[in-house]
Amino acid sequence: MSDINISELRSLAEKEPVASFLGIRLLELAEGYAKVGMTLRPEFKNFNGMVFGGIIMSLADQAFAYANNSVFKPNVASQFNIHFLARADVGEELTAECRVLRAGKRACVSEMTVTNGEGKLIARASGTTIPLM
Repeated sequence: MSDINISELRSLAEKEPVASFLGIRLLELAEGYAKVGMTLRPEFKNFNGMVFGGIIMSLADQAFAYANNSVFKPNVASQFNIHFLARADVGEELTAECRVLRAGKRACVSEMTVTNGEGKLIARASGTTIPLM
């Protein structure tokens, strides 16, 4: 099913500008699955003193990108929905996992979870991508 070699995608991940800027690390990658991690930094806080939801969403989105591009590349997002379920704090290590549920030639559907180091569910997301073939 995959149009891209996993080792090639790993190599691309090492040079990913957005992930590097945010400190997102690729932890695991297989066809249709990705796991990424990041440590929440003080500059990720919003004016309410809490970690900005966009940072958490970015982590989930990075896992989403790796997992979907492991089945078809290039594969671009057409929809992303996230539910924030718990607060995350500066200094915490968060991980996001994405599983591609359906990989079709017209659309791919995925689910993502974001958890902290203790396994607490911080966010749950779903998304759809369109393979550009």
